[in-house]
Amino acid sequence: MKKHLEEEVKRFNKFQKSVFGVKESLKTDHDMDMRNYAKYLLREGSKTEKRELLSNLKSRIIYEDKELRLISS
Repeated sequence: MKKHLEEEVKRFNKFQKSVFGVKESLKTDHDMDMRNYAKYLLREGSKTEKRELLSNLKSRIIYEDKELRLISS
Protein backbone atom coordinates (compact mmCIF):
# COMPACT_ATOMS: atom_id res chain seq x y z
CA MET A 1 0.00 0.00 0.00
CA LYS A 2 2.81 2.41 0.88
CA LYS A 3 4.44 1.80 -2.50
CA HIS A 4 1.11 2.47 -4.23
CA LEU A 5 0.68 5.73 -2.30
CA GLU A 6 4.22 6.82 -3.13
CA GLU A 7 3.59 6.21 -6.83
CA GLU A 8 0.33 8.17 -6.68
CA VAL A 9 2.04 11.09 -4.90
CA LYS A 10 4.75 11.15 -7.59
CA ARG A 11 2.07 11.09 -10.29
CA PHE A 12 0.17 13.90 -8.58
CA ASN A 13 3.31 16.02 -8.22
CA LYS A 14 4.14 15.47 -11.90
CA PHE A 15 0.61 16.54 -12.84
CA GLN A 16 0.83 19.58 -10.57
CA LYS A 17 4.12 20.65 -12.18
CA SER A 18 2.71 20.34 -15.69
CA VAL A 19 -0.51 22.21 -14.88
CA PHE A 20 1.04 25.06 -12.92
CA GLY A 21 4.13 25.30 -15.11
CA VAL A 22 6.59 24.81 -12.27
CA LYS A 23 10.00 24.10 -13.84
CA GLU A 24 11.95 23.47 -10.65
CA SER A 25 10.93 20.71 -8.34
CA LEU A 26 9.54 22.00 -5.10
CA LYS A 27 11.26 20.73 -1.99
CA THR A 28 8.56 19.13 0.11
CA ASP A 29 8.56 16.77 3.02
CA HIS A 30 7.83 13.25 1.76
CA ASP A 31 5.79 12.34 4.85
CA MET A 32 3.68 15.47 4.44
CA ASP A 33 2.96 14.56 0.81
CA MET A 34 1.83 11.09 1.90
CA ARG A 35 -0.33 12.57 4.65
CA ASN A 36 -1.93 15.10 2.33
CA TYR A 37 -2.56 12.45 -0.31
CA ALA A 38 -4.19 10.18 2.28
CA LYS A 39 -6.43 13.11 3.32
CA TYR A 40 -7.27 13.71 -0.32
CA LEU A 41 -8.20 10.04 -0.79
CA LEU A 42 -10.47 10.12 2.24
CA ARG A 43 -12.21 13.24 0.98
CA GLU A 44 -12.34 12.67 -2.77
CA GLY A 45 -11.46 9.04 -3.42
CA SER A 46 -13.74 6.22 -4.46
CA LYS A 47 -15.13 3.79 -1.91
CA THR A 48 -12.58 1.22 -3.03
CA GLU A 49 -9.65 3.62 -2.55
CA LYS A 50 -10.91 4.64 0.89
CA ARG A 51 -11.43 1.03 1.94
CA GLU A 52 -7.94 0.07 0.74
CA LEU A 53 -6.33 2.96 2.60
CA LEU A 54 -8.15 2.31 5.87
CA SER A 55 -7.60 -1.45 5.76
CA ASN A 56 -3.83 -0.96 5.57
CA LEU A 57 -3.51 1.31 8.60
CA LYS A 58 -1.64 -0.27 11.48
CA SER A 59 -3.11 2.11 14.04
CA ARG A 60 -6.47 2.25 15.75
CA ILE A 61 -8.83 4.96 14.51
CA ILE A 62 -10.71 7.01 17.10
CA TYR A 63 -13.52 9.35 16.03
CA GLU A 64 -14.34 11.79 18.81
CA ASP A 65 -15.68 15.35 18.81
CA LYS A 66 -15.82 15.39 14.98
CA GLU A 67 -12.10 14.61 14.84
CA LEU A 68 -10.23 11.51 13.70
CA ARG A 69 -7.17 10.39 15.65
CA LEU A 70 -4.78 7.51 15.09
CA ILE A 71 -3.46 5.63 18.09
CA SER A 72 -0.44 3.37 17.65
CA SER A 73 -1.07 -0.17 18.69
